[in-house]
Amino acid sequence: MQQKLNRMKLTISHLNWPQEWPVLPPTEVTVSRSETHLILHYKVSQDYVRAVAIEDQQAVWEDSCVEFFCQVPGEPTYMNFETNCIGTMVASRRKSRTEDVVLFSPEQMAQIMRWSSLGERRAITDMDAQQRDWEVEIRIPWLLIVGQTTPVFPVHLKANFYKCGDKTRLPHFVSWQPIDTPSPDFHRPEFFGDLTID
Repeated sequence: MQQKLNRMKLTISHLNWPQEWPVLPPTEVTVSRSETHLILHYKVSQDYVRAVAIEDQQAVWEDSCVEFFCQVPGEPTYMNFETNCIGTMVASRRKSRTEDVVLFSPEQMAQIMRWSSLGERRAITDMDAQQRDWEVEIRIPWLLIVGQTTPVFPVHLKANFYKCGDKTRLPHFVSWQPIDTPSPDFHRPEFFGDLTID
């Protein structure tokens, strides 16, 4: 599916494994850009918010987490930008889940601007049994994605967006584009969709 993005809202709502993992927290992402950054603004509603990872490159996917995976067409590697509800991130460039994994350096991580509606980074465990809304925004320099400070627009990417929470009280694994695997696996670029960012 081709999407032309100019401040467009996308819904992350594919339940790929509904029998084992039926939880579907309402999640949307607004994608926009500046000349220097790709901007992702997530809005989520979920029960039992969790944020244990407070340092970058820790296991944010176990928390209340949103994720953006992308690949420049023709490149052998892809990038994953995974963010928990307080703005802690995992980011890397890799060929697969286990092959040629290169974590972004602390200096590169510091270039990714983040904001969370839950405030400054502090551990949260089962914050509220009732449904809770939270938002997080990340601004990723184009330099980290396409290797140019100011790319030539439109930028074409292969991508997928995810909502997960492996160790939340209600585990869930939801995607924007469907994933055809027997069990949850987001590291599958063959299921990425097409994005055109104007």
